[in-house]
Amino acid sequence: MQRGLLARLGAGDPDTERDPERSIIEHLQVLLNTRRGSSRAAPDYGLADLVDMIHMFPEAIQTLKMMIRDTISENEPRLRNVNVRHVVDDDDPLMFRFEISARLAEHPRGPRLRLRTRVSARGVDVE
Repeated sequence: MQRGLLARLGAGDPDTERDPERSIIEHLQVLLNTRRGSSRAAPDYGLADLVDMIHMFPEAIQTLKMMIRDTISENEPRLRNVNVRHVVDDDDPLMFRFEISARLAEHPRGPRLRLRTRVSARGVDVE
């Protein structure tokens, strides 16, 4: 499904033009799974390495929450007023779950977009 930047610029993406929320979710999936510093063109793009965060549990929750919020605020201009809330998962204490809520920049008074994330050793899943 992922297409290169030049292909998207040249042809446009009718699916994301009709559904900007889907486009935002796809971008957040990439953004939150990119290690900060892996792009020479945008060295601040992505999250810091999460491996070291596991050793700081439970303090890591607050740090990770702020990292996710700041990363989205800095790199997803279609979202405003980004909030991240930790969601306790009694079934899997080693899984970090967060709820992300924000307003679409083009509809600042509209309903909030709400997404759920799971942070595990495999990466970040955005739903």
